[in-house]
Amino acid sequence: MKLHDLFYGILPVVLLAGLIWVFLAFGPLGLLKTGFPPVESISFEKLTLGKDVIMVEIINDGPDPVTISQVIVNDAYNKFEISQKTLNHLEKASIRIEYPWSEGLPLKVTLLTEDGLRFEKEIAVAIETPAFNFTYVTTFALLGIYVGVMPVFLGLLWLPFLRTLSRKWYDFFLSLTVGLLVFLAVDAFGGALELSGEVAIAFQGVALIVIGFFLSLFTLTAISERGSIDVTKKGVVGHALRLSYMIALGIGIHNLGEGLAIGSAYSIGEIALGSLLVIGFMMHNLTEGIAIVAPIAREKEGEIKHLIQLGLIAGGPTIIGAWVGGFAFSNLSALFFLAVGAGAILHVVIEITKHMKKESSQTIFTFTNILGFFIGLLIMYVTGLFVF
Repeated sequence: MKLHDLFYGILPVVLLAGLIWVFLAFGPLGLLKTGFPPVESISFEKLTLGKDVIMVEIINDGPDPVTISQVIVNDAYNKFEISQKTLNHLEKASIRIEYPWSEGLPLKVTLLTEDGLRFEKEIAVAIETPAFNFTYVTTFALLGIYVGVMPVFLGLLWLPFLRTLSRKWYDFFLSLTVGLLVFLAVDAFGGALELSGEVAIAFQGVALIVIGFFLSLFTLTAISERGSIDVTKKGVVGHALRLSYMIALGIGIHNLGEGLAIGSAYSIGEIALGSLLVIGFMMHNLTEGIAIVAPIAREKEGEIKHLIQLGLIAGGPTIIGAWVGGFAFSNLSALFFLAVGAGAILHVVIEITKHMKKESSQTIFTFTNILGFFIGLLIMYVTGLFVF
């Protein structure tokens, strides 16, 4: 490419950047901003409770500068220390508040700006934020094992039963697997959309969901098409086993999001919610074992080591999620992981459908398969009732 060709490629972008600058500085936007009050917006990134201390991390996600003038805790004005009192767009600040909060009681922190706007963050049950030490690391790891690893391994025990089924009922359980996974994908996508309202507006939560969703979907599809996922060894089944690994990977990414939800619930004092999440997700994950082993149920060959690996891939990320949620939860990262999980699971659904069409001599839209699909949805719906 010649230099003048490159110049003509860059020129429109440079001219557009200049046009935007003129608009912001001298154009209609500049005139409008002088006639209207400033647009202020504060987003709470993190609230940490120590002994008689409250630490608040905030970010200015609005277009105009914001100056923090007062801090109110439980409807009473408090002294505070702030790393930076006036915040420009996307600037962050840490606020330290000396306050003898009471364990087990609600706590509300309100920030008052110089222009009189109020921004609030409430904790339903105040407990000291878990510190990164051996006790809490072990506790959150055990939560992840209870929620993710053990139920998934219990679900893998369905393999001998699935191997006794005829082709018709094998397809039924594959269809049931698709129903389970479709529900998980929709659930993950809905959770990501819900979190998009909690992140700073400037980070464009919905746009990040779209990026994460299609990034995982298209990446896994490209890898699958190239056949570069080689999880098999000599004498072990090929495509079916690879499909089981893909299912385990998709479920594992989804379970990472479950771990984030549980860890964050316990870290902010939502003990009742955390316990309900543990019970509900355990029931969810038990059924995920069917989804993982269904593709290899027709194969008489197989090794215990593959089942162990499949269980760890699907359940292990729950432990990582519980650690991250308990010690460094971020709505932004949780949103992204949920979107990635939804895309990964949708890819697996497509692969299972292709596998069924390849192995079947008739249409996959039989009464039995449709019944299996809706039973899979119903199972996830019923177990989901125990989460909330």
